Amino acid sequence: MCLDKMRRFLLLYATQKGQAKAIAELICEQAVKHGFSADLHCISESDKYNLKTETAPVVIVVSTTGTGDPPDTARKFVKEIQDKTLPANFFAHLRYGLLGLGDSEYTFFCNGGKIIDRRLQELGAQHFYDTGHADDCVGLELVVDPWIDGLWAALTKHFMSSREKENVNGTHTTASNASLRTHPAKPELLHIESQIQLLRLGDSGRKDSEVLEQNASNSNQSSALIEDFESSLTCSVPPLSQASLNIPALPPEYLQVHLQEAHGQVESQASVTSMDSVFQVPISKAVQLTTNDAIKTALLLELDISKTSISYQPGDAFSLICPNSDAEVQDLLQRLQLTDKKEHYVFLKIKGDTKKKGASLPQHIPERSSLQFILTWCLEIRAIPKKAFLRALVDYTSDGTEKRRLQELCKHLPKLQPRPYSCASSSLFHPGKLHFVFNVVEFLSHTTAVVLRKGVCTGWLAALVAAILQPSARAPRAPCVDGGQALAPEISICLRATNSFHLPDNPSVPIIMVGPGTGVAPFIGFLQHREKLQEQHPEGNFGAMWLFFGCRHKDRDYLFREELRHFLKSGILTHLRVSFSRDAPVGEEAPAKYVQDNIQLYSKQVARILLHENGYIYVCGDAKNMAKDVNDTLVEIISKETGIEKLEAMKTLATLKEEKRYLQDIWS
Repeated sequence: MCLDKMRRFLLLYATQKGQAKAIAELICEQAVKHGFSADLHCISESDKYNLKTETAPVVIVVSTTGTGDPPDTARKFVKEIQDKTLPANFFAHLRYGLLGLGDSEYTFFCNGGKIIDRRLQELGAQHFYDTGHADDCVGLELVVDPWIDGLWAALTKHFMSSREKENVNGTHTTASNASLRTHPAKPELLHIESQIQLLRLGDSGRKDSEVLEQNASNSNQSSALIEDFESSLTCSVPPLSQASLNIPALPPEYLQVHLQEAHGQVESQASVTSMDSVFQVPISKAVQLTTNDAIKTALLLELDISKTSISYQPGDAFSLICPNSDAEVQDLLQRLQLTDKKEHYVFLKIKGDTKKKGASLPQHIPERSSLQFILTWCLEIRAIPKKAFLRALVDYTSDGTEKRRLQELCKHLPKLQPRPYSCASSSLFHPGKLHFVFNVVEFLSHTTAVVLRKGVCTGWLAALVAAILQPSARAPRAPCVDGGQALAPEISICLRATNSFHLPDNPSVPIIMVGPGTGVAPFIGFLQHREKLQEQHPEGNFGAMWLFFGCRHKDRDYLFREELRHFLKSGILTHLRVSFSRDAPVGEEAPAKYVQDNIQLYSKQVARILLHENGYIYVCGDAKNMAKDVNDTLVEIISKETGIEKLEAMKTLATLKEEKRYLQDIWS
């Protein structure tokens, strides 16, 4: 039997933004050096592999999207393996290792990988190598690199054990999980995981103190590591600066780039995305929701979708295709000394002598597009440089100190991703229209000079609607200079895959909505929708609607204040609790500062709705702080109101999530 067939393994990746694919390709490239042959496929390419008959070990790299969902490329696969009719031994022949990618700022850390991992185990598959969970919050490479380093020993042991079984039995049988288990290298951060990530519904034998002690230890390790990284990007410090380095090999070149003068072809924005059904729609209205002295500027945009086939529910989201800043593109062209060639077409082809296995042209680069178009619409020019990119720069760096630092920090720029936004309206309330809300992101950039920069998408949108922007209702209106009507700008959007962040099918169940700042956006759609439903069914049974809203200042950034007062007065919204984090307290009793403080004040009602009335709770907004604080508050409420330990309360909350009664639409 040939070596490739003897040491072949199936390598699958499920990617959303390309990270899982890049890691899988890296594994594929390294496999050859270690004497293995990787059969690489996207997990969606089910016609190219068959797990039901696969006898080779399987390696799977899985990212996580949204608030804990498998990536879009894995949706079909997950649906198929979650078929309840599959027997418990369906994958009993399968031996696999899985690497999950995630961000611990989100409650469901690495949940895309965990869903697949858990279900494969339920169907009888066994690990030949321990699962790894890489955290983008502190750096994926802290787990990815040692996990890949340990993979080759695990594969070697698997093949040796399988061969020994063949020699003993005369037939190919699969070794037991215990004999094949090989642990990956275990750096300090390999097991840094959040409390929710550590939680297992079957952990009834573990005490709260054990879980919390482990989390505290992991948290300290994480903090120490982050401190280590707060040094200069150009000059390192001991002991790292004095250590010998194991520099990764230069990634094999595989693309040949050729520039050619253009001849007047018109380029289309629709060509920059692989998504189906991209619609170009006009912005029919733009309103500033905050006063001019608010810390953040929030805008509401109305899209006219009446001439499209777009259909949406409150709680749905859509993706918006945006360009990079023109000024930043021109600056990049100047730095690359390509300004005079910015209108040239870029032609790509695979180098004939490349050593890169499975090399293919990047799908996010349209054919016959100019250099300026590609940098504007196709590439994420603000992306954090990947290790392979830094490694490539090493060979072009003459300064010894900088070269050393590049080696320590050790691809082409990734695809410019469409930006997701939540729908902030109901099609029943606003037929033919779609509203969304956003803050204009601003931050200081420390380049050659300190400058104020804006978010790629929000900055572009703010500039795009400047001519039609209506000021805040609480701000004095500026007179129109020429009395003319500005033309409505157009943007390209596409609806995202249907999620579960929708109103309950049964309108009689009570719901709790938690949405500070622009997180209130989808709940405006909920309330508009409920108002129309109650108009259509005046005798219907509709459950209570609670809203916990928060902002900094009552008079500056209380979004949708008049609309919320209307819903409250009409009885659509039964309870409205608002907190102002920066306003000075009035009276002797200090008011609730944040949404979680208000939730705590109504702990009995919250517990009753969730535990006794089959109610739903929706959380929308910041993942890094607010969502975690709300989650912790809910754990405390369940523990206090039911008299159970916090670990049991966490399990109760996890059950609500599994039942889709605790839903999140959060972002970092």
